[in-house]
Amino acid sequence: MLDRNQLRRDPAAVRDALKVRNFHFDLERFAALEAARRGHQEQTEALQAERNARSKAIGRAKASGADITPLIAEVGDLGRRLETARQQFTAVQAELDGFLEAVPNLPDASVPPGADERDNVELRSWGERPAFDFQPKDHVDLAGAALDSEAAVKIAGSRFVVLAGAVARLHRALTQFMLDIHTQEHGYEEVYVPYLVNAESLKGTGQLPKFEDEQFAVSGDERYYLIPTAETPVTNLVRGEILDAADLPRRYVAHTPCFRREVGSYGKDTRGIFRQHQFEKVELVQIVEPGQSWQALDALTGHAEAILRRLELPYRAVALCGGDLGFSAAKTIDLEVWLPGQGQYREISSCSNFLDFQARRMMARYRDQASGRPHLVHTLNGSGLAVGRALIAVLENYQDGEQQVAIPTALRPYMGGALRLELARGG
Repeated sequence: MLDRNQLRRDPAAVRDALKVRNFHFDLERFAALEAARRGHQEQTEALQAERNARSKAIGRAKASGADITPLIAEVGDLGRRLETARQQFTAVQAELDGFLEAVPNLPDASVPPGADERDNVELRSWGERPAFDFQPKDHVDLAGAALDSEAAVKIAGSRFVVLAGAVARLHRALTQFMLDIHTQEHGYEEVYVPYLVNAESLKGTGQLPKFEDEQFAVSGDERYYLIPTAETPVTNLVRGEILDAADLPRRYVAHTPCFRREVGSYGKDTRGIFRQHQFEKVELVQIVEPGQSWQALDALTGHAEAILRRLELPYRAVALCGGDLGFSAAKTIDLEVWLPGQGQYREISSCSNFLDFQARRMMARYRDQASGRPHLVHTLNGSGLAVGRALIAVLENYQDGEQQVAIPTALRPYMGGALRLELARGG
């Protein structure tokens, strides 16, 4: 959530900044709601002060033996007016809160303008794309029966998959490899978190209320949501907390399934496992002091890139333009891996700095050592990496044209020392 003091000081500057996102900030509605909120607040405070004064007058009149009946009636009338004023204030405050909860984060000045992913800006690339002397296959044709969408449809429905045999093992190997690198070399603490969260957690990281339709809700005695990403439960570890500055930065890594309805994406990437309702990621989350968040974004992005380099997968890093920026992010760097079966780079990680946007929604703070005062932390996260998409990339980049796939050197210890996957018999 945006800083309300900043909004009140210069709402026009906020409106103009949000234009980079192609987001229309309704300045007139904000001004009207803010004026109504302020008016009801002032009325409530005035009535409260008047009632307090009348109550003290009753005490003085009673002590002097005067008739207090008229004064009691006046206080009773003030009480009714005060309750009405409070209800009006609460109603307009709730309306203002709902309005502001739907406003995205301000983009950083370095975010390039643009409407959609076609306007994203390439920052750098790494690795040579494989040059095949045959027509490369996509991961669906390579995996064959080891990637069984029909069985998944029978069990669950479309946009699910069953992995089997060596392909399932490769998926598990990728997960373990990523976790080991991030915990042993990059300084992240591994956490295991719930796969179901409450609405307050989704509000904290910005998925609710705006993206309600994209969530899988589970109803019962209590309403839960399947997590859309480990970002939600992991970042909410610090919700409502005041951390010691000495305990920052905090670096967490978690491997979880992720569940998304993918509303708005139907008809896109329907072949294979690139876009699924259920998929897995190894997620990186950092909680840092405000002055450290941009350095932390560089570091976190580098940690995700390190996985791609260890796997020797060609990729590029792109800065998302304003129109492609996620709701809570101030800046995002996407890592896109080369997929020969598609003949294009595709996203495998998004690394974002949210500044204090999520922290304000979660009331996540740290105590400044010099002043002793609490301040909002900054939050960051990124995939390190999306496991299913890494699986696709390995299959397609390491194919040999003979229905075999070489296993990247970094993964061989996790595959029992095997050098190749035999896929001709279905994995």
